[in-house]
Amino acid sequence: MSSPARHVPDLFDAAAEAELARRAPLAARMRPRTLDEVAGQRQLLAPGAPLRVLLEADRLSSAVFFGPPGTGKTTVAGLAAASTRKAFVQLSAVSAGVKDVRDALEDARARLGRQGQGTILFLDEIHRFSRSQQDALLPGVEDGTLVLIGATTENPFFSLNAPLLSRSTLWRFDPLERSDLEGVAIRALRLEEVSIGDDALAACVGLAEGDARAVLTTLEVAAALARARAGAVVAEGDAAPRLARVELADVEAARTTRSLRHGRDEHYDVISALIKSVRGSDPDAGVYWLARLLAAGEDPRFIARRLVVLASEDVGMADPTALLVADAAARALDRVGLPEAAVNLAQAVVHLATSPKSNRTAAALWTAQSDVASRAAGDVPAHLRDSHYPGAVALGHGSGYEYPHDDPRGWVEAQYLPTDLVGVRYYEPSGHGAERALRDRLAHQRGGDVARADDEREEDA
Repeated sequence: MSSPARHVPDLFDAAAEAELARRAPLAARMRPRTLDEVAGQRQLLAPGAPLRVLLEADRLSSAVFFGPPGTGKTTVAGLAAASTRKAFVQLSAVSAGVKDVRDALEDARARLGRQGQGTILFLDEIHRFSRSQQDALLPGVEDGTLVLIGATTENPFFSLNAPLLSRSTLWRFDPLERSDLEGVAIRALRLEEVSIGDDALAACVGLAEGDARAVLTTLEVAAALARARAGAVVAEGDAAPRLARVELADVEAARTTRSLRHGRDEHYDVISALIKSVRGSDPDAGVYWLARLLAAGEDPRFIARRLVVLASEDVGMADPTALLVADAAARALDRVGLPEAAVNLAQAVVHLATSPKSNRTAAALWTAQSDVASRAAGDVPAHLRDSHYPGAVALGHGSGYEYPHDDPRGWVEAQYLPTDLVGVRYYEPSGHGAERALRDRLAHQRGGDVARADDEREEDA
């Protein structure tokens, strides 16, 4: 029985490859073929820069490429594949499992033993691997069986196992600068054989947020719209269409489906920006960061919970209504839902941002919690103990207790703290907003603190 004939590439194969290349997305056709063609990342890839030196010498050790989408992580990994003498294996964490990783490790060991050839394993979107999947990589990275290059858009200190991260060099890819994006766009326009207006180019670059792929995707759609508008679309096989011009409307139409996403680290960064803006009494920044969180698909209940906490922690008794407003916004969210409840959240943000601020309530709690954790638990004074059960009076519980509502002032002087804490002050009101009146009233009740309250009032003035 004869063996099947071996396929020999011919002119038809070459023509098919050329046609596939012509039909490929613009981002694929624009992918750099050398390190010099990579846009941005000069701190890593300029002549003499550390990552470039390692790539050109084929000495790259296990690495994590971390940065936003469209900053060149996959491109640089592909250039490493083209320049290395090692075998290059690529997997995607979206579809690969532990078995795929173990198979890659076994193949790498066999390749090293039989041919003396090392292996680079490029794992795109490595943050999508679970902890157990990441653990499966460790043996091969530790013993040098393979060099791992992991690409991630999420902060690796959140998304990667510490042992794996400690055995890898972290290379940070920055968002592309405006000049870099403009250069990418101009080269793409030549390839697409269209021109562009200055305002359209500025809009395309401005909307990209440092993402070269976003620029190319937008331009590809905008160029098609421009050609269609100019009546320049021709049937396949006809002459090339005449030069069309991309206008601002084409760019805006191409970006109507633009979505904002953020990773786990950005989740913490943006919510931190919201909290700090409100704490800093800037309603404009507060509303902006709220809009960013909602646009990124953040759970609105999480936002509402953070505002409720902020109302007590950062506004406190300086505006006692702040907690009511924040709680009302959270309830409105449950009742109304998005998108309408976004207005309720915005009202809470503006109210909290424009309220006088005091963290004295929170500080009182934190200090008291520290004392509870570090000091011996003092006995409850006898006059404060429960006296409602049989035999309590015989034990002296409740003896000497004075009912504040029986006093014309509405309060009575008594020992309410354990004996070893008498005189300790946990809550010290500020002079901000409604808390100023509380400070004066407490100073009167505390007697000896009146002079100190007067001094603080003068400092506030």
